[in-house]
Amino acid sequence: MDTTISVLTNKLRDASDWVTWISEAPFARAVVFGVNIGGHLFVEGLLLVVILFLLSQKSYKPPKRPLTKKEIDELCEEWVPEPLIPTITDEMKSEPPVLESAAGPHTTVNGKEVINFTSANYLGLLGNEKLLEACTRALEKYGVGSCGPRGFYGTIDVHLDCEARIAKFLGTPDSILYSYGLSTMFSAIPAFCKKGDVIVADEGVHWGIQNGLQLSRSTIIYFKHNDMESLRNTLEKITQENKLAKKLRRYIIVEAVYQNSGRIAPLDEIIKLKEKYRFRVLLDESNSLGVLGSSGKGLTEYYNVPVDKIDIITAAMGHALATEGGFCTGSTRVIEHQRLSSSGYVFSASLPPYLASAAVKAFDILEENPDLITKLRENINILFKGLQDIQGMEIMSDPLSPIVFLRLKTSTGSSKSDLKLLEDIANLVLKEDSVFVVTSKRSTLDKCKLPVGLRLFVSAGHSESDLEKASKSLKRVVASLLTDQS
Repeated sequence: MDTTISVLTNKLRDASDWVTWISEAPFARAVVFGVNIGGHLFVEGLLLVVILFLLSQKSYKPPKRPLTKKEIDELCEEWVPEPLIPTITDEMKSEPPVLESAAGPHTTVNGKEVINFTSANYLGLLGNEKLLEACTRALEKYGVGSCGPRGFYGTIDVHLDCEARIAKFLGTPDSILYSYGLSTMFSAIPAFCKKGDVIVADEGVHWGIQNGLQLSRSTIIYFKHNDMESLRNTLEKITQENKLAKKLRRYIIVEAVYQNSGRIAPLDEIIKLKEKYRFRVLLDESNSLGVLGSSGKGLTEYYNVPVDKIDIITAAMGHALATEGGFCTGSTRVIEHQRLSSSGYVFSASLPPYLASAAVKAFDILEENPDLITKLRENINILFKGLQDIQGMEIMSDPLSPIVFLRLKTSTGSSKSDLKLLEDIANLVLKEDSVFVVTSKRSTLDKCKLPVGLRLFVSAGHSESDLEKASKSLKRVVASLLTDQS
């Protein structure tokens, strides 16, 4: 026994042989611990003790001392603040034409009268005497408004009248007004679409919808522009991947008339796909209200689709109605939900009463004068035919679209150079022929992947000579510029 203890003492003194000794001397292990346990358990226990010991130790911190004046000066000299805005290059600098009168069919730009194709004044109501009279009466009665949100002290009787008028015109149970047309979409979308939901959207939707998609934090999936086969494949894939997700909310978001192409959405096919795959549909009628359908009710009337087949309809009132603001219309539950959860309604000052009065009067004028829609279609047809054989460019839009969209047949190599060429065309037709057109220039936030082009907004207020002059001017300028480049 004394010999064993002597051996044990010698072994303990040699730390380098500790692990080997534990694993090779079962008798010694029994002597030390009283039981015969494996050497690996002892090693693991030892490591655990070491880890706990290290974790309990305070981390090393260098001694604190104040910086000297010299060190402070050196740090200040080395610090280079990041600019608040990116550096403005020569390409970013531009001097847009300045309007000096109302943006009607004819306007004044830089002191010269021009034919205006840059304003979505589809029915030519901008400056209409009846609208001006309605605005004047509202100003005299209400002033410019309460400057408060609708839910606090911003609701005025004319707001309720306007919402009721919109619902009556479109045949829906209820509607809600927004103070700014563009904010309608990026307020309505996040009010219904949340994180975890799935949204299938056309890749050509305008920036207002894109912003709403981003704010919703939903899963966004784009399908090819106005391609129903692409939409069907996308819906099929989503349905197969989410068979077990019973409570998953799914939406399809499209424009009736796409602002970035002038194409008309095939609503009849979209409704069939919606019902087959059980999706909800949100439709933006900003560029179709007052344009499509026999009475100007938009895409649902054009395709003879019951309005209740669409879950949510939105529109900006700054186009055919020649006022400002926007609205969302649908079932009573859809509208009431927005009154409590839509940021653009809850937190924004209410629409000025004179603009709401102008919208009510615009609906009255539209119902009393259906010939305005007929005149608009005739003008669209004249311009569409006049530009069909334009050299080096092609019409991307549909024949009934109030937006005649021209794009280059052959790209110059990049979107930036294409846009530069299109801007040269727009500048020349303005300078030489007093025809005011605009390119589809997009902000850095706009992620639309459709090709850029020239966008002409047709109005019922344009005369036949206006349309013919625009066609001839564009043909001549495009031919001369493309010939010079080749």
